[in-house]
Amino acid sequence: MELAFTGSVIEWRGPAPYYFVRIPDEESADIREVATMATYGWGVIPVEARIGEVAFETSLFPKDGGYLLPLKIAVRRPQGLGAGDEVAVKMTVRL
Repeated sequence: MELAFTGSVIEWRGPAPYYFVRIPDEESADIREVATMATYGWGVIPVEARIGEVAFETSLFPKDGGYLLPLKIAVRRPQGLGAGDEVAVKMTVRL
């Protein structure tokens, strides 16, 4: 399943700050349709994603009926991304 969307970088402050892009409602609904085939446990969904020139593998976190795409520093730093920045994401759910 391939998806493309735009979203804002959000920061979650825990013991260490984490950064995510919230998956829009329409795309989250599409992911939920294949979630049981894709998840490897705890509701996380493995994906391959691209933001700008940076491609990476990660897993979506379920949150409030939708999903969050984690952004590691290796993704954010080369593009100077921070909280509030709008990003275009291309993503493939790994089934």
